[in-house]
Amino acid sequence: MKKIIFTKNAPAPIGPYSQAVLKGNTLYTSGQIALDPSTGELITSSIEAETEQVMQNMKAVLEAAEMTFENVVKTTIFIMDMNDFAQINTVYGSYFDEKSAPARETVQVACLPKNVNVEISMIAIL
Repeated sequence: MKKIIFTKNAPAPIGPYSQAVLKGNTLYTSGQIALDPSTGELITSSIEAETEQVMQNMKAVLEAAEMTFENVVKTTIFIMDMNDFAQINTVYGSYFDEKSAPARETVQVACLPKNVNVEISMIAIL
């Protein structure tokens, strides 16, 4: 059986999906964007602030599943503009130990929900 993970410390789903699903010892997260869960407002003052909010939302989802960034084995980063990669990577990288960082791909896309600049999803293992 799968277990649905939900926390009020990350944005609530706005469609037929869950913040994350735990199956066995593997957690599959939905993509997170820079919505502040306490206000519902998008954080878009800078690409760094936007990425920071995404990572904080992801941290909340991991914590709801009793995990940390140390448990993450794979991430996917969707960005609107590859020119933002360096700034996104700096913020993203601050959440991981370089020696045990997860596998990752970064993909430039044509559009993201609510016209944000970055969305990140993760897979983690207990």
